[in-house]
Formats: sequence, structure tokens, C-alpha cells
Amino acid sequence: MHREHLVEAAPGVRLWAEERGAADAPALLLVMGAQASGLAWPEELVDALAAHHRVIRYDHRDTGRSTWSYETEPYAVTDLARDALAVLEALGVERAHLVGMSLGGMLAQLLLADHPERVLSATLIGTCALSTTPYTAPDGTPTPVEDLPAIDPRILEMWANRPEDPDEAGELEWRVEHWRLLHGDALPFDAEAVREQERRILAHTGHARVSTAHAQASPDGMVRTEALAATRVPVLVVSATAEPVFPPPHARHLAQVIRGARVVEVPGMGHALPAPVLGPLAEAILRHTGA
Repeated sequence: MHREHLVEAAPGVRLWAEERGAADAPALLLVMGAQASGLAWPEELVDALAAHHRVIRYDHRDTGRSTWSYETEPYAVTDLARDALAVLEALGVERAHLVGMSLGGMLAQLLLADHPERVLSATLIGTCALSTTPYTAPDGTPTPVEDLPAIDPRILEMWANRPEDPDEAGELEWRVEHWRLLHGDALPFDAEAVREQERRILAHTGHARVSTAHAQASPDGMVRTEALAATRVPVLVVSATAEPVFPPPHARHLAQVIRGARVVEVPGMGHALPAPVLGPLAEAILRHTGA
């Protein structure tokens, strides 16, 4: 059964949230990436997790049905982590498993570092380490964080040339092409499946306005080198072999800097959640949460 909520996260800020699964099951909070609605978590994945968990997903500020406020009330990325905590508070969740994708993986690291008592476990997907510790290659060669592989330039070009005020059809097609690049080059791309999901997100949001709030939000104060190295919370890092935003070895680096982190590799996966990766991903998450 789906249960929807509007959560007061901060003065003047309301967040749309949805929960699914048994109310007395262990809570699992899904934290999406930048400018992405909670509906970007595929239904198949949410349902698979909800068979064992009280799954909660939500719209960040400036996405979906949550408050769009950045233009009048700018905020920092760390405020988005506080929003995730506010969702748990509002729904009466003392401790939750976290699953974070992209920016959501960074927010999960902030919660892991700052509020470990609220976190049962964390699964980090398509993200980078909030740490200054260099990456150590298998042969022992160190690589400074700033020298790790960068975002695919084709994606940077799309971001730099995004139309500012498209109609709904134009915005839909931009999103499909954006996901085509994020998908990576290894698995076949199902444009129609992506188009249908984005249609649902546009209908959920109620408009096709473009926001760049999360790209503009200040990243100050996000580094958590010492806390991540000392955590006792179980952490799983998903290594996507065709990842174009945080290419290998970012996932391996993340696992190095977080105490006790384990790595699971999903072959062919990029910076997206297409149907072929959902089964292996759900299985890995459920095994990690002890379901």
C-alpha cells in the first residue's frame, strides 16, 4: 500500500514523500540524485525492496511536488542532507537503511558521518567519496582525489547547453537524451521506457520548468574524511562498470575511504537504473540490509 505525505522540512519548505511496504518492517530511505524526483527510483526496484522493508522515497527541494524555493531562498547541499533527516523525523523513523544515488550518495555519506545513530546501513550508488584521502591502485600507486577520472565531456556539454525555458515536449526529449548519455555505452538503451518514466515524473511534478538549484547550491562543508574512515555503520558500494559521471575507480576509492565498506560490481551499469540492472541491484541491497 502506498502512503503519501507532505513533510515540513524547514520554514517554508515542504517535501513530498511516499512510503510503501509494511509499516512495521525495517525502514529504508531512498535518496535520489541532483534535480531528480523520488519517482526516478523505478517502480520495480521500489516494489522489490518494499517486499522486505518500509521503503520511503521523497522529492528533494526544487523537484517534483516539493517546494521550489532556491531562487528566493538559496540553500546549501548540506541542507538537503538535513531534509533527508527531516523526512525520517516526520515519519517517526528512529533508524533506517539508506540507499543513495549520485548526489543522494553524498547526502547518505553526510548522514552516515554526522548521524550514525540514525543509520542501520548505507548503500552508495554512482557517487564519489566525501574524503581527501588519495586513491591507492592495486599496485600501490596513490592518486590524489582531484586527479581521479572526470565526468564524460559529452554530459558536461549537455548540462552547459540545456534550454532554459522549453515546452513540455522539448523538455521530455532533452531528458531522454540526457539519460541516454548517463546510461553508459555498455547496455542497450530503452528510450521508450525512459520516455514513459519521464512522462510520469512530469505529470507528478505538474510542470516542465527547469531548475539548476542543486548545481548552484553551495558544496561548502561536505568533506567528512575522518568520520567516514571511523564509521562502524555497514556500507555497500555499488561499482558500475560503465559509469560516465564518476567513472572507475571512484567506487573503489569510496570503498577504500569508508571503514569496512564492501563493493559489489554490476556489469554494464552506468549512471542510471535501467531494467537489466534492477534485479542484481535489489538482490545486493537486500543482502546488505539482511532482508
